[in-house]
Amino acid sequence: MKRQQIKVDYCVLEADELKAKEVELVGAAKAALSGSHAYYSGYRVGAAVRLRSGRIVKGSNQENASSPCGICAERTALFYAQAEYPGEPIEAIAVATAEDGEPVSPCGLCRQALVETEERQGAAIKLFLVGRSSVYVIGSAASLLPLGFGKKNLGQR
Repeated sequence: MKRQQIKVDYCVLEADELKAKEVELVGAAKAALSGSHAYYSGYRVGAAVRLRSGRIVKGSNQENASSPCGICAERTALFYAQAEYPGEPIEAIAVATAEDGEPVSPCGLCRQALVETEERQGAAIKLFLVGRSSVYVIGSAASLLPLGFGKKNLGQR
């Protein structure tokens, strides 16, 4: 038997350690909370993606009485950016919740969508997970989905 480990490296920054363009992205994710429709769970999430051009696109979670019909903030922002600005690479995404605690990581569906976007554009997407007093910074969405399933598993290159 051979035992292996999977580790995720990330940085924990205080708000005052963020660079100006990171502060702007984090602020946009927090502002996106106002568009959240979380009537059923009460758990509001906002996200913002920064494109290579510097443009920022926001999204928020949208719930529905038939819960599988809703969508997370991360995918709302990601899909909107891809639909409106096709071919423009996404450099970073910030995710904020209305909860006043530790940063929260994207769900499995959002991780999959982010990883496949990284694969399509051939570049990593940096993540900023926003908490009350700190921000987790992760260099690539792929590090959050080790041993992920993708086009390689379907025999596609």
